Amino acid sequence: MKLPNYLTLSRLVLAAFLLALLTIPMPFAKSMALLVFAAAGITDYFDGYLARTKYGETSFGRLMDPLADKVLVCAAFVSFVGIDVGPAGRSLVPAWIVVVIISREFLVTGLRLLAVNKGKVISAGRWGKHKTIWQIIAIVTLLLGLALREDILRGFDPKFLANYDFAFGYIAYGISVGVAIITVASGGMYFVQHSDLIGEHV
Repeated sequence: MKLPNYLTLSRLVLAAFLLALLTIPMPFAKSMALLVFAAAGITDYFDGYLARTKYGETSFGRLMDPLADKVLVCAAFVSFVGIDVGPAGRSLVPAWIVVVIISREFLVTGLRLLAVNKGKVISAGRWGKHKTIWQIIAIVTLLLGLALREDILRGFDPKFLANYDFAFGYIAYGISVGVAIITVASGGMYFVQHSDLIGEHV
């Protein structure tokens, strides 16, 4: 197996670490989760760069690279559902948004499997890349907010923290809705562009 593919698979391991850090209460867990997600982003950049410039792209890489990204993103968003914000106990990201995001990923993965059966490989397109970028921006923003709240501002005045939680909760909700819209739109583009595959199997 070539080095870019090892880097792709390493993101699956990092996704497990991210999930653990976001769900297990421990000091500076949110800051470490941010670092783990950053490390995953670095592997994502280098596996693509090495595949294009030195090792060459493979069918395994074209299939597994977007799948590894999906696992990482889904691990983050599922973890966010279990994190409460403020005294109201509202989830950082509503469950329905995570269901929308995961459903889109399953549907697109199913489309890719149909393509494989026809001897084709559907690589990540422009819309899919935009979706991934905005998901990453959202996750980094939420992780930064959590790290700031849990690891830096923990001992601040309760009134200040209440205001922070109120603002952060609404910011997180707005970002999550925006990402859900982009995710659904990008998934729809895949099905429009490859409608011939669906027609052959209906």
